[in-house]
Amino acid sequence: MSDEEMSEESMEKMDLKVKIGKTVFKNPIWVASGTFGNGEEFQEFVNLDNVGAVITKTVTLYEREGNPSPRLVETPSGLLNSIGLENKGIRKFKKEKLPYLKRLKTRTIASVAGEIEEEFVRCTQELTGMECPDAIELNLSCPNVAHKGGENRLFAQDPAVTERIVSAVRRKTTSTLIVKLTPNVTDISETAKAARAGGADAVSLVNTYLGMAVDAEAMKPCLGNVTGGVSGPAIKPMALKAVWDVYNNVDIPVIGIGGIMTGRDAAEFMLCGASAVQVGTVNLVEPTAHERILKEFVAYLRRKKIKRAGALVGKLKTRRKS
Repeated sequence: MSDEEMSEESMEKMDLKVKIGKTVFKNPIWVASGTFGNGEEFQEFVNLDNVGAVITKTVTLYEREGNPSPRLVETPSGLLNSIGLENKGIRKFKKEKLPYLKRLKTRTIASVAGEIEEEFVRCTQELTGMECPDAIELNLSCPNVAHKGGENRLFAQDPAVTERIVSAVRRKTTSTLIVKLTPNVTDISETAKAARAGGADAVSLVNTYLGMAVDAEAMKPCLGNVTGGVSGPAIKPMALKAVWDVYNNVDIPVIGIGGIMTGRDAAEFMLCGASAVQVGTVNLVEPTAHERILKEFVAYLRRKKIKRAGALVGKLKTRRKS
C-alpha cells in the first residue's frame, strides 16, 4: 500500500473536523486569501472538495485597481507583495464568483475589507441571505492599502478601532466571523482581545510583515509601491510565536498563517494553539500543495497515533523553569 493510499485510508478513520463559531469544517487545512484566487482558478490542480475551507481573495465594496507594478518580488525564503486588494467589488463578486463557490462541497469564507468602517458593514450586508458564504473573514490588516483617516495605518494596529469595526459588523450578521490580524504591532494579543470583545468568533494570524526590497544597481525600490508584505517560510518563527501568545491570552479559536509548506508545519501551528491553518504562499509556487500538505498532516497524526486533529491544539510541551 502506498503512502498516498495509507493517508486516504487514515483520513476516513480520523476525526479531522474543526468547529469555528457555529460552522463545522471538514478538516483544519484551509487555503489563505489572496493566494488561491476564488477557488475556480485552482480546480485543475486541487480537489477543492478536500479543502477545509476556501478563503476568497479579499473583496471591497467598490472596485479597486490595486497598486502600481511591480507587485511581487522574491526574497530570501519568502515573497514580498504589494497587490493592493485589486478586485471587482462586492456586487460583481456575488454575481460572478460566489455561485461557483457555493457549489463546492466544502466551506467558503469571504474575505472583506474597506477603507472606512461603513464599508466593512455594507460588504457584510451584501453577503447576507440565502447565498451568503459559510463565514466572513474581516481583513483589518492588509499592509498595502492606505485607509481614510490615517494613511498607511492598519485598522488592526489599533485595538479600539478593531473592536469598533468588529462590533459594527457583528450587529449586522449572525455568520461565523473571523478577524484577520496584523503582526505589525507591539502585542498582537491586545488586538485579539479587542476582536473578541467586538464579537469575533475567531482570529486569524498572521497577515504579512511590512518589508521592502531594493535594487542597488538601479538605486530604486523593487516594488512599485516601495513597501509591501513579507510572507512565506521566512516569517514562520514569528507567526508561531504570535499564535502561541494569542492562544495563551485570548479564549477564542486561532487560525494560524505564515510559512506553512508541509503537513508538519501545520502540526506545529496547531501544537502552538491554532485550531486550523491557512496555506498561503506555497500555493503560488506549487499549485497542488494543499493535497500534499493534507496527506502529510494525516500521516503525522497516524505516526503519533492521534485519531482526532483537535487533540493537537495547544499541546506544545514546554520546558519547566528550574
